[in-house]
Amino acid sequence: MTADPFDTAALRDAVVQAWRASPTRFTEDANSEEDLRIGGYADRLFVELAQNAADAATLAGVPGRVRVSVVDSELRVANTGATLDADGVAALASLRASAKRGGVTVGRFGVGFAAVLAVSSEPRVVSRTGGVAFSEALTRDVVSESPELADQVRRRDGAVPVLRLPWPTDETPPEGFDTEVRLPLRPDVDVERLLADITAEIDDVLLTLPALTRVELPDAVWTRSGPSAVSPVPDVVSPVPDVVAIARDGEPVRRWLVRETSGDFTAAQVATLGIEAVPRWTALWALPVDVSGAPCPLERDVLHAPTATDERMTLPARLIASVPVEPSRRRVLAGPAVSAVLAAAAESYLDLVRSVAPAERLALVPSSGFPASDVDATLREEITERLRTSAWLPRAGGGELSGAEAKVLDVDLPDLGALLGEVLSDMAAPLGPGALRPLAPLGVTTLTVADAVDGLAGITRPVGWWRELYDVLTAALDAHAVSADALSGLPVPLIDGRLVTGVRGVLLPEVAEQEVLELLAEADVVGLHVADPDVAHPLLRRIGADVVDAPGLLSAPALRAAVERSVPDASAGMDVGALVRLVLRLVSDSSGGSDPGWLGALALPASDGGWRRADELLLPSSPLLDVFADDAIGDDAALDVVDKDFAARWPVETLRMVGVLDTFAVVSDPEPVEPDHDLPDEREWWDARAEVPATLLAVRDLDLVDDDAWPAALRLLSAQRETWEAVTAPGGHTGWWLARFAVLGGHAPCHWRLPECEALAGLYDSVPDVGLSHAVLAAAGVRDSLDVSDADDAEDLLDRLADPSREPRQGVVLRAHAALAALPPGAAAAVSPPDAVRVLDGSVVDADAVGALDAPWLVGVVDPATLVAADTVAVADALADVLDVPLASERAAGVVVSSGELIGWSELSAVCVVAELLGLDVPEGGVGLHPGLEVRLHGAGGATVSASWWVDDDGVLHADDSEPGLARAFAHATDRWDLRHLIEALLADPTATTLLA
Repeated sequence: MTADPFDTAALRDAVVQAWRASPTRFTEDANSEEDLRIGGYADRLFVELAQNAADAATLAGVPGRVRVSVVDSELRVANTGATLDADGVAALASLRASAKRGGVTVGRFGVGFAAVLAVSSEPRVVSRTGGVAFSEALTRDVVSESPELADQVRRRDGAVPVLRLPWPTDETPPEGFDTEVRLPLRPDVDVERLLADITAEIDDVLLTLPALTRVELPDAVWTRSGPSAVSPVPDVVSPVPDVVAIARDGEPVRRWLVRETSGDFTAAQVATLGIEAVPRWTALWALPVDVSGAPCPLERDVLHAPTATDERMTLPARLIASVPVEPSRRRVLAGPAVSAVLAAAAESYLDLVRSVAPAERLALVPSSGFPASDVDATLREEITERLRTSAWLPRAGGGELSGAEAKVLDVDLPDLGALLGEVLSDMAAPLGPGALRPLAPLGVTTLTVADAVDGLAGITRPVGWWRELYDVLTAALDAHAVSADALSGLPVPLIDGRLVTGVRGVLLPEVAEQEVLELLAEADVVGLHVADPDVAHPLLRRIGADVVDAPGLLSAPALRAAVERSVPDASAGMDVGALVRLVLRLVSDSSGGSDPGWLGALALPASDGGWRRADELLLPSSPLLDVFADDAIGDDAALDVVDKDFAARWPVETLRMVGVLDTFAVVSDPEPVEPDHDLPDEREWWDARAEVPATLLAVRDLDLVDDDAWPAALRLLSAQRETWEAVTAPGGHTGWWLARFAVLGGHAPCHWRLPECEALAGLYDSVPDVGLSHAVLAAAGVRDSLDVSDADDAEDLLDRLADPSREPRQGVVLRAHAALAALPPGAAAAVSPPDAVRVLDGSVVDADAVGALDAPWLVGVVDPATLVAADTVAVADALADVLDVPLASERAAGVVVSSGELIGWSELSAVCVVAELLGLDVPEGGVGLHPGLEVRLHGAGGATVSASWWVDDDGVLHADDSEPGLARAFAHATDRWDLRHLIEALLADPTATTLLA
C-alpha cells in the first residue's frame, strides 16, 4: 500500500461529492482548468515552476536551486527549499486557492500550477515529505462511475479536470534537492523546443526571482549573484554595488542594476482585491548594465508581476512589481492598489536614476514616443513628473538639479558646459549630444550659448579662467558650433579690474610698456574698455574687439570724453594726474601721427597752481609771451603759462601735440558749417562772404596780440608753414582779420598801401617801414592792388574818394569806381551811400548833383563836374547802385534838333576803307550826318548844345560831318569803342602808314 501522508483520499472524496451534488461545479472546474491551460497559463510552464521553487527557497531560507532534466520522456524540475505539505497539496488540488502566506512568497502552488497541463496530463510532485500525482486517466475512471458526471464527460468529449483529484505517490526527489515536479510529456510535445524555450527564460527567471541562485540544465548551468541572493556566487560577483549578475557557463555575464522598494497595501486597497490578509507589495527596477556599470537601456519589455505579463513597456529598465493581476496573470488588475504600487515604483525609479553615473543618467529618461500600454503610460507620466520636480540631473558645478530648474546648453560643448557650471548655479553638467530632446518634457530650459554668455555678466573669476573660457569658445567657433554673434555679449576683464559685458568697444592694447599698462589701470577712465593684457585673446578680436596701438587708444571716444571733462574734474578736486600722464605718454608714443584737436581740452597745471586746458597754456619759453598783451596772460586771462616744473618733465613736442602753445595755433575745419570756431570777429567774417567757406584754416588768439607787437607777431606768423598758409588762404579768416584789426603804424594794414604800388597813390598812403617784407605786409592786408571785397572796404574807399585833401590821379579814380561797381550784390546792398563823390573832372561834389556816366555821347555835352564814371560805361548801372545816384542819361536826356541825312555805312567810302584796314565788317544800317549836330537837352532851361555824335531814344546814330563825330559813331556801331581814336585818325588819312604809325 502507498502511504498517503497528505490524506489525498479525503481531498478526492470532497471534490467528487461536490461534483455529484452539483454537476455544474464539475463543468465549471473543467472549464476553468481548460481556460488556464489554453489561455492564462499557456507558455508559462517554467516560469510558474521556477516561481514555486523560489517560494520554497524563501520559506526554507536556503539558496534556491533548480535542476531541469528529461528522463524517460518525462520533464523533471527539481528544486531546493521547503518541502511539500498538506496546505501545498490542497493548493495544488484547487483552482481557486493558494498556499501563499502573508505575502512572504510569490504565490506557491496556486492556480499557476495549471501551466503543467500544457505538456502533461499526468503530473506528479514528489518531495522528501511525500508526493502526489494527478492523472487525467484516473480522474476519468472516477467520474465514469457516476452517471451524472459520466454524461458531463461525454458532453465534453472525454475531457475532465486533471488537477482536482490528487493521488499519493511514494517516489522521492533526487539527491541534493527537496522537491521535484515530474511531467510525463504528451506525444505531441517537442522536447528540444521545450528545452530551448526554458533556456530562453532562465535569465528573466533568475532576475525576477531573487531567491533563486542557480538553474541547471543538462548542458549548462546558470548562476545569480547580487542583491537579494541568499548565497552569492563568488566568481560572478559584479564590481558595481547593487548589481545582479547572471552567468552561464562559457558565456559573458549579464548584469542588472537593481533598486527595490516595498510597502503594505492599505485596508481600503485590500478590500478592492477581495483578499483577507494584508499582503505586502514590492517593486524592483532592473536596468541592464555593462561590466563598468554603464546602462544598456531596454527598448521594449513587459511588466513582470513578478513573472512576465502582457503589459508592454517602453521604459529603459524592467519593473518587477507585485501588483494585483487578473487570474490569467497576463493583465494588471486596475484599481487603487495598482496605482499605489506604480506611484511608489516611479518614486523608486529616481533612486535607480541617481545610482547611475551622472554622465549616464540621460539614458534612463523615458522616451517621448507613444506608450505601449496603460501601465506604461501611467509609469511614464509618474516618472516624468518626478524627474521634472526632483533633483537628479548632475549640476555642472556639483550637486543635482531637477528638470524644471535645470538649464542645458543647446550645443554639445562639454568643456564649455563644465566652465559655465562653475559660475551658473542652474547649469546642468554636459550630457552629450542629443540631450535636449529627451529632456524637453521634463521642463529643462534650453540655454543658448548667447544666453549662457549673457549669464556671465558681473561674475568674478581669475584671469586664467577667462582665458580658458576663450580657448573653449575659440574651438567652438572654429568648429562652427557657435556663431560670432552669439558671443557678442561675452564679458571681458578690463585692465582696471572691472568686468565689461560685451566686446563692442573693448580695446586690445598693442603696447608692451608696463608703464602704459599701469597708467591705463590707474587712470580708471569711465567707458574706456581696455582689456586686461592677460586676457587679450585672439577670440576677442574675432568677435568685434579692436586691437589698438597708442594712436588707437587716443582715438577712443571714452578717453576723449575724459579729457574734455578733465578741467572741471580737476577743479572739483578730483585727481586727474593719472589721466594726464596716460594721455601725454600715449601722445609721446604716437609721435608723427595726426593730432586730434580735442587733446587741447586736457587739464594741465598752470604756473599759478590751477588747472587749465592745454590749449590755453603757453610754454614757458614761448615767443608768444613777447607779443601777447599783458592782460592776455594770467589766472583770469584768456591764456596762462604751463607750470615750469611740469613742462620740464615732458618733451616740448609732446606738450605741443596736446595743444600747449609755443607759437600761434591754427584752427582747421575741413567742412565748416557755422562760425563756431571761437575765432575773433568770426561771425562778421562769415556774414561778409557770399557763400559758406568750403574749408577753414585760421590762426587763433590774434586778438590777444599787443598793438605795439604786431611786427613781431607777423614775423612769427610768417615763420611757420601752417600759420603762413592760414594767413595767405584766399578769402580766409586770418587774412581778413589781420587787414582790419592788426596794427601797423597806428592803423590797420588795409589803411596802407605797399610803397611800390603807385596805382593806389593819392587814395592810400605808403605803409611805414616796420621791418617786414613786402610779402608779409601784403599778406597782412597792406594793399598792393585796388580790391574791394566787402561793404567795409567799399565805404572806406568812398570816404577816401570823397576826401578833398586827397588828390588821386584820374585813372585811379576811374579804377576805384570800377572796383566799387564790381562788388557782389550782397555787399553792394550793404554799402551806405556817400554824401559826396569824386566826379569826372577830379573834384569832389555833392552826390545829389551827379549821375553815373552810362552814355559816352553825353561827355561832350554834359558838365564833367556832374558825372561819376568808371573806366568803362558798361558798369554804370552797378556804380549807380553802389553810390545811390541816377544814371547820367536820366539826368541829361535830349533830342536831336538839327537837320541831317541818313546815309548807309556802306555808302561812306572813307568808312569802308577804314573798316578794310582794321579788318572790321561794315555794319548794316547807317548814320544821320549833320553839318552841325545840335541837341536840345531836357531840363536846364531846355538849352540847345552842339554835339559831335548822339544816339536818340530810338537807337538811331547821329554824327556831325567831322572825323571825331563819325569815328565815335562808327566805333559805337561796330562795338569797338576802344578803336575810336584810331578810327578818327584813319578817317583823316585812310592809309596803312597811319594805321601802323
